[in-house]
Amino acid sequence: MTTKLTAFKAYDIRGQLGSELNNEIAYRIGRAFGQFLDPTQAESKTVVVGGDVRLTSEELKLALANGLVDAGVDVIDIGMTGTEEIYFATKYLGINGGVEVTASHNPMDYNGMKLVREDSKPISGDTGLREIQTLAEENEFSDVIASQRGTLTQQSTLSAYVDHLMTYITPANIKPIKLVVNSGNGAAGHVVDELELRFKALNIPVEFIKVHHEADGNFPNGIPNPLLHDCRTDTANAVIAHKADMGIAWDGDFDRCFLFDENGEFIEGYYIVGLLAEAFLQKDASLGKSGTKIIHDPRLSWNTIDIVEANGGEPIMSKTGHAFIKERMRKEDAVYGGEMSAHHYFRDFAYCDSGMIPWLLVSELLSVKNMKLSDTVKERIEAYPSSGEINSKLANPAEAIARVRAEYEADALVVDETDGISLEFADWRFNLRSSNTEPVVRLNVESRRNIPLMEEKTAELLMLLRK
Repeated sequence: MTTKLTAFKAYDIRGQLGSELNNEIAYRIGRAFGQFLDPTQAESKTVVVGGDVRLTSEELKLALANGLVDAGVDVIDIGMTGTEEIYFATKYLGINGGVEVTASHNPMDYNGMKLVREDSKPISGDTGLREIQTLAEENEFSDVIASQRGTLTQQSTLSAYVDHLMTYITPANIKPIKLVVNSGNGAAGHVVDELELRFKALNIPVEFIKVHHEADGNFPNGIPNPLLHDCRTDTANAVIAHKADMGIAWDGDFDRCFLFDENGEFIEGYYIVGLLAEAFLQKDASLGKSGTKIIHDPRLSWNTIDIVEANGGEPIMSKTGHAFIKERMRKEDAVYGGEMSAHHYFRDFAYCDSGMIPWLLVSELLSVKNMKLSDTVKERIEAYPSSGEINSKLANPAEAIARVRAEYEADALVVDETDGISLEFADWRFNLRSSNTEPVVRLNVESRRNIPLMEEKTAELLMLLRK
């Protein structure tokens, strides 16, 4: 009898331990992924696996690896890693796929998996995850013949990965800088330590103040999720106490990083997109290149478009979500893509998201501009103040969005349906999107140098939405 596996989501696998995800289910996922890759169609197949610091990640990873091996796949275990280390290793080793066992910022009693295929192309609902789910649910796998089993080996790709990270900066550009780094007791610490060794060897004047640095799956300081206000305090306080130039905090698998200015103020992800776009475009300009393509999402966009065009680049809008951004970046050969949710994607990183590359680039940019982070971002926030994303739980999201559209569409200068609806007017714009997984509508509003207008329109829209 087929058992429904509820841990399979739109983009990854995430579920409650025991009921939705356990060693037996992890084994079935390994068998299913191995069959999905179809080892019979080539001389051999190889998949790299890693896991975050969660207390169950190691055992789930080994169960997954056993399933892959029994499916005839050779498995390389690279140990305790962040998600982007799997992205890197899959591309760097030139193999058929990769799996990171991680629950990122989910509660303690959860775990999950993120899967990629060759070249670290994402595997999501419409690119293979549903097929893998069906195979795992049916659980009809052939008996294992010893001679056809794959192998399981251990290998470290950390040094090669850090070599790659170092290619994003010019060491001579970095002026003395003090950084607070908060790993949240997640997986980021070992990478920071390796980067610190490289910096010292090259005499790059970076001082690290380490907060909650040791990997600890018990998360004694809370689940690392800097999107939550309660998770920002320790980073902000350390920046102020140590008079640091910038604070950096990561989520559990460090595929997202969050920045704080020298005053300990949290910087919204939207404005970091503009900073990173500027960093790439200025590097290209110094090499005589122009027309570099930058991908952005539709939720908040005016600041990014302004910066990209001012620096000789071409801004391109994509639907929100990592699978859509990565696909569009490959199509356009874009150097960088950014979302306001703190996911940042890089062409030279197999078009994947990284939580390490952004702060390296911003550190160099601050040195080159000889500016404080607060001053750099202040101009942009003043130019394009924004509401940030506001969620409304509604009984009928589609009806509420239609009500808003009917009210504003006639006066709009631009109506865009790339993702939800975006309506633009002379001095302000908004985007409304429905959640794929819950009855929630997400609102973002921005204006041109007019905070009262942005706040007025935000209140107006929320009142109409929640009517």
